[in-house]
Amino acid sequence: MSSGAEKIVSSIMSEAQAKADAIIREAEDEAAGIVDEGEKRARMASERILESARKQADMRYQQIISEAKMNARRAELEAREEVIQEAFKKAEEELKNLASTSQEEYVSALRGMIKEAAVEIGGGDLVVSMREDDRSLDLGLDKIAAEVEAETGKKTTLKVGDSIRTIGGAVVRTEDGLIEVNNTIEARMSRFRKALRSEVARVLFE
Repeated sequence: MSSGAEKIVSSIMSEAQAKADAIIREAEDEAAGIVDEGEKRARMASERILESARKQADMRYQQIISEAKMNARRAELEAREEVIQEAFKKAEEELKNLASTSQEEYVSALRGMIKEAAVEIGGGDLVVSMREDDRSLDLGLDKIAAEVEAETGKKTTLKVGDSIRTIGGAVVRTEDGLIEVNNTIEARMSRFRKALRSEVARVLFE
């Protein structure tokens, strides 16, 4: 090959090599850019996943804390209710014991319950029903009737009716049975339970 031809070939090969090198560099730069972009997206995706996981963990934590507080509050209320119910039970037992053992104090209380019921009815001809053990007590019904009459302004009589099942107290009704006031110990406890419950709770827990 002549020197001229060799120069031309050499020039062409040099130019081709330069173009090839340029293409390779461009390809390498593009590949590097793609890798960088991929790594960037992967980091962003990873951060999003981690952030989502953190939020879910925090929500679950708050839920567990809330449930724990609710369960603790429920347990506290149930415990308080149990103590209050036990207090009422004890009070009822003590009243029952009073009715059976402390005759003088109970008789005085029974008279008051009969009078209170009779006044609530408004006086008149009334029948007093009590437990069997109380029917023979000297309650002074005539005196109670006079006191009721003085308060209501209506002529009043009180007579002993049939016996009833109760731990104490009395049921007073008109002779025709149209009006009745239950003033037994159980009924009074039931009527005053709400107010008494608040008072018991205050005494026990404050």
